[in-house]
Amino acid sequence: MTIRLALTEDIPAIMQLVSKVIPLMHAMGNFQWGDDYPNPEVFAQDIAIGQLWVAEITGNVVGVSAITNDQSPEYADAGWDINEKTVVTHRLAVDPDCQGMGIARALMEQAESVARSSGINILRVDTNSENMATRALFPKLGYTFSGEIGLAKRPGLRFFCYEKLL
Repeated sequence: MTIRLALTEDIPAIMQLVSKVIPLMHAMGNFQWGDDYPNPEVFAQDIAIGQLWVAEITGNVVGVSAITNDQSPEYADAGWDINEKTVVTHRLAVDPDCQGMGIARALMEQAESVARSSGINILRVDTNSENMATRALFPKLGYTFSGEIGLAKRPGLRFFCYEKLL
């Protein structure tokens, strides 16, 4: 498996992956993503500023993650100081046909690598309260639960926030 920065040419493969993930998310009661988000424009913006990473196996995109410094204002509701310099993972997805292969772990480890190379020692991530896979994964990777929030851009949904200190 290779973890690398995404290229504009990867967007169709990323959208194909997302189109496979969303129905499974919805089947589990997780409506964090839908027809409107994430979309090619969001991924193109991530690529333009060098914050979108993909996992690749034999030339196929099997995972994606935006590794950013972007914190939602609502993160303060989890008791976080949103003025602290952090690395935040967003838009994490793994091809359902490749789950259980350590892809999400590798992408989260890439976030740690980005943090270390930037001299940042705080990692943050949020996930839909109904996303049982990430709720199980993040503590295994050393993240601690920080609180539950709502996000203005996703009204009616609840999100769990996790943090890891390096």
